[in-house]
Amino acid sequence: MQFFDPLGFVIENRLPLLIHYASASSSEIFSDTGVRQLSQMLLSLIFFHTSEYILAMVIHGASNITLSSLLISKHYALAMLLALLEYLTEITFFPRLKQHWWVSNFGLMMIIIGEIIRKTAVITAGKSFTHLIKINHEEHHRLVTHGVYRLMRHPSYCGFLIWSVGTQVMLCNPISTVMFMVVVWRFFAQRIPYEEHFLKQFFGVEYIEYAENVASGVPFVK
Repeated sequence: MQFFDPLGFVIENRLPLLIHYASASSSEIFSDTGVRQLSQMLLSLIFFHTSEYILAMVIHGASNITLSSLLISKHYALAMLLALLEYLTEITFFPRLKQHWWVSNFGLMMIIIGEIIRKTAVITAGKSFTHLIKINHEEHHRLVTHGVYRLMRHPSYCGFLIWSVGTQVMLCNPISTVMFMVVVWRFFAQRIPYEEHFLKQFFGVEYIEYAENVASGVPFVK
């Protein structure tokens, strides 16, 4: 009497198929498309976070900053991990989706533009710029309305929104592009009114008049 061996069946009939898919996956990930896009993503992340930390250290002094200035939270790390998972899944099963180079290059331009806007905002504001919302007015805290702040009230938020969405456009990640756009926009849409509540307390009429004449920098947020 012959018994059915499920493990033997899987090894005999499914293992070659699994090996084929694994081989196909590796070949796509290490293709010119995969290497280029993943390398650009890695370099974008490294540059963004290290430059944020270095600028904070230069402006506020090494003794006044912590690793939080790297701007890597649990939710942020999870979002990037899910984006990577989407990329690896799509390049394995839908490799042609990642080969729309005009889309990918547009995303790369968004990354660069977002970086320029945000870093310009940080440098222009100097000590008045902090990663955490200030609820108490400090002596060095000044209302900055020159430079890029003449064009928008929150250029650092505008820059981060463009940068973060750009990373997903560059990877040709349709799902993460929409999710990043919605989640990051919603975060700033809630953060800006809260922050400006204290700014109005700090600077009074001066800030109210400034806000009435200058856009926030984040779409659909007054």
